[in-house]
Amino acid sequence: MGAAASPPKTHTLELMQRRQFVKISSAQAVGAAALSAQTANGPIRIGAIGTGGRGTYLTAEFKEVGARVNAVCDVYEPNLERGLAAASTGAKSYTDYRRILDDKNIDAVVIATPDHWHARMVIDSVNAGKDVYIEKPMSHTIPDGFAMVKAVRATKRIVQVGTQRRSSPLFQEEKGIVDSGELGPVRLVTSQWLNYRDGLSKAKLKGKIDWQQWLGPAPAREVDDSRFYNWLFYEDYSHGLLVGQAAHIVDCIQWFMNAGAPLAVTCTGGKINQEGAETPETASMAIEFPENFLAIFTLGYQAMRYHWSQDQIKQFHGSKARFDVMREGYALYAQSSRRIEKPTREKLELGSFEPASRAHIRNFLDCVRTRQEPNSPVETGLNTSIALAMSFDSLRSGRRIRWNAATQKTES
Repeated sequence: MGAAASPPKTHTLELMQRRQFVKISSAQAVGAAALSAQTANGPIRIGAIGTGGRGTYLTAEFKEVGARVNAVCDVYEPNLERGLAAASTGAKSYTDYRRILDDKNIDAVVIATPDHWHARMVIDSVNAGKDVYIEKPMSHTIPDGFAMVKAVRATKRIVQVGTQRRSSPLFQEEKGIVDSGELGPVRLVTSQWLNYRDGLSKAKLKGKIDWQQWLGPAPAREVDDSRFYNWLFYEDYSHGLLVGQAAHIVDCIQWFMNAGAPLAVTCTGGKINQEGAETPETASMAIEFPENFLAIFTLGYQAMRYHWSQDQIKQFHGSKARFDVMREGYALYAQSSRRIEKPTREKLELGSFEPASRAHIRNFLDCVRTRQEPNSPVETGLNTSIALAMSFDSLRSGRRIRWNAATQKTES
């Protein structure tokens, strides 16, 4: 991933807000309008910021659906090389993401960096007149999320959060079933994400890296191979698999249930079984919503994958029917004992969910052209980030965390 030189060592955005919070000059606004005009007929020109595993995948997918990836940025040389290999012919390479934002041949950026960089990069990008596709979770902290929404709305840029279920035709069909009222009132939603992970990666850095830029707003530390390759499991950069996977599931529940921010969250976790990790791989959160339902999400990454089609299941328990939503299919159990299933489990194919990512990218590119709202706008990303940050606070404090919508702060 790329980053700015000598960034502040803080998790807040106060310094950034003082420096340039939502201040676009008239020249930048004119330039942004010109870029929009250029995309009316030709391919949208993309810059990829952060080209590790997910970033390289997105770079290739954007190119596959017809965008032109003109630039890539990463502070780790091997990642930068992989990103260039996946990008369009003649793409430029940068180690400082701000150079992509200065590039007049870039209309929009894809950000796939560790979570602690999301807020600053999104705000800098929209201030520079770029549209943004940002990986989930949208923000690392609740204040970051509010700052991101404020900047996006002030600059009128298109920002899509990478919760791709919202662009999946299958999930849109499932959303219609919930909206139809066939389930009756739903007061309980249960969900889980099962997988198995043996331990943290033992990989070693094998190329040039600008470590200070990688750290960015996180606390200063010496170069650490484990933190680089396993950043998801360190609190300075992420809140672990619990938040990483719940970002998809909780967002989907909020979408299906037309829910916003929660009322309160209670979270508990098991012993950390992966040596060196700071976050548990087995945990459960209970989320109370003002829309009068309770959502339960359980993460189990020391579990056998007994049937991959149900490893990421969400069950909507209505008074008239139960609706089981999997990644690649669903089953509806009604009072009449009839069962409607699509598709049958025998027809499911491993990996068949990938078209959802491509549909989400297409939706973003369409919105860059039309200036319509994308399927996953920043407000949805904020509502999910609030729930996820509250869950991590609850896990660490051992308390039920409440959300005060009036003050936009948590209480315990």
